Amino acid sequence: MSCAPPPGLSLVDAMTPPVLVLSGPLAPGEVSGPCDALRALLDGGGGGGPGRVVVCDVAGLGPAGLAAVNLLARLQLTARRAGGRIRLRDPSPALRALLDLAGLRFEVEGQPEQREPPRGVEEAVEPGDPAV
Repeated sequence: MSCAPPPGLSLVDAMTPPVLVLSGPLAPGEVSGPCDALRALLDGGGGGGPGRVVVCDVAGLGPAGLAAVNLLARLQLTARRAGGRIRLRDPSPALRALLDLAGLRFEVEGQPEQREPPRGVEEAVEPGDPAV
């Protein structure tokens, strides 16, 4: 008796998010293709339900520039409209700085999420500190 191995990759489980690999150099108007690919991943392979995540591998984007910022902002908007979100993989320090400068916040793979402290928690007060 023989049995076939289960379909799919053996090292990937159902909790592994799909990956969208972005490569450059980017032209300023080159956003519709990646947005369509992201939408397809969220609709078909995003794991279903709210909170679907697609990892965007940005290591191959090339030099950080406004075209990359525009693309990532549009991808984030597309993901949110589809009920999902994106997570960046391997952004360069220059790209991260440019995104911060533009006021865009992205979850980065391997970096803990930054959240606000719980309400009702107060910082320690040192003796002699003036009242606020």
